[in-house]
Amino acid sequence: MIEIERKYLVTSLDFLKEYSSKNEIAQGYLNSNPERTVRIRIKGDKGYITIKGIGSESGVSRFEWEKEIEIEEAKSLLKICEKGVIEKTRYEVLSGKHLVEIDVFHTENDGLILAEIELENENEAIVKPNWLGKEVTNDKRYYNSYLSQNPFKNW
Repeated sequence: MIEIERKYLVTSLDFLKEYSSKNEIAQGYLNSNPERTVRIRIKGDKGYITIKGIGSESGVSRFEWEKEIEIEEAKSLLKICEKGVIEKTRYEVLSGKHLVEIDVFHTENDGLILAEIELENENEAIVKPNWLGKEVTNDKRYYNSYLSQNPFKNW
């Protein structure tokens, strides 16, 4: 139940030549407190509820619990989320042994493209594709819970 991941800015659209799948995502927060965020997500035709704890000092790891819920439940819960529902398209690209998830944000966060790579341990080496830019793992401005309240267009 510990999530270990690194987050990067994406510097070009070259990943569009490499992706294996994509999904539309809408997500909102019932609670955006960094110590215990509660997220509702609709990804494609599935719904999820996720609880995340506060991150480690490096920002690379934190507690995460996720459960699939009925799509109609997720739609209902999204309606009562805090303001700032995030909409994005997620692309998946295999890089070495890792799956890179690239989020192209829409609406209030249009123009922002982030990549996340889940790891088995905090010091695991990764193969960085040429379109992967600066690491922003520990920059709280790039957390989805922050973006829901402080959209990228206002930076």
